[in-house]
Amino acid sequence: MWDKMISYIAENHRGKAIGLLLGLIAGIMVISYGVWKTLFIFLCIIGGFLIGKAVDEQVDFDEWIKKFRGKQ
Repeated sequence: MWDKMISYIAENHRGKAIGLLLGLIAGIMVISYGVWKTLFIFLCIIGGFLIGKAVDEQVDFDEWIKKFRGKQ
C-alpha cells in the first residue's frame, strides 16, 4: 500500500513533494538553529553543489575561478 502511494506521488507530484520536504527541512532548521545559522548551512550546501558540479563536468578550476570572479 505505501509503495503504491509513494510511487504515485513520485510520478505525478514530484515537484510538490520535493518542495514540501525542503520546506519542512528548512522550517525545522530555522527553529532548531536560527535564521543565520540555517542560511549559512544552505550557502555551504550551494557552494558544495557548485564545486561538485564543476568536478563532474571536469571544469578547469583556474578558468572557473576567473569566471566566478568576473576576470576573463
